[in-house]
Amino acid sequence: MLAQRTLALLLHIVPFLAVPSPVPALQSDGTDFIRASCGETLYPDVCYSSLSTYAGSVQQSPRQLARAAIAVSLASAHTMAAYLADLSRRRAAEPRAASAALHDCLTNMGDAVGEMRGSLKQMRRLGDVGDGGSGGASQEGFRLQMSNVQTWMSAALTDEDTCTDGFEDVPEGELKSVVCGRAGEVKKVTSNALALVNSYVNKEAP
Repeated sequence: MLAQRTLALLLHIVPFLAVPSPVPALQSDGTDFIRASCGETLYPDVCYSSLSTYAGSVQQSPRQLARAAIAVSLASAHTMAAYLADLSRRRAAEPRAASAALHDCLTNMGDAVGEMRGSLKQMRRLGDVGDGGSGGASQEGFRLQMSNVQTWMSAALTDEDTCTDGFEDVPEGELKSVVCGRAGEVKKVTSNALALVNSYVNKEAP
């Protein structure tokens, strides 16, 4: 039942997973900007490879880059949660420790999906502050909105860490290796997204 509810939730959030479509114009400028911005993250190579496709639409905008990074991390967590839901059905006969770790990981990844969904919705409500126009948003309103985004993205990363922490007492084996390996990749893009969000906020701080 948990797996079915999780899959239903994931299907519901699919419309929120869209990232900016690549635009040919100014591709090189956007690429250079993304490469430089990714240098501020913990995993710059992962950051650049996951976001360079969107250079044309990101161009020189820290806001658009942060938004794209959140959308990419949300899509990654969504895929991982769907994988865990399927795995929990196929591996129902696992020993108690492994079964419990898998169940908890699915729950935590589902929570991360919800938190990143909220972050992306909040980013979409922002005006063009810092991108050439006020967008009608005050600095106080901007700080409040971005504080929510930072809190949710940080919570999502914590949930993803909790997912893998739950496997510490599980014996080494294929299940542990595969789940922790995949979750580790999700954590990288989430960490990068949080770093880019923080960078955006710091650039816009008065």
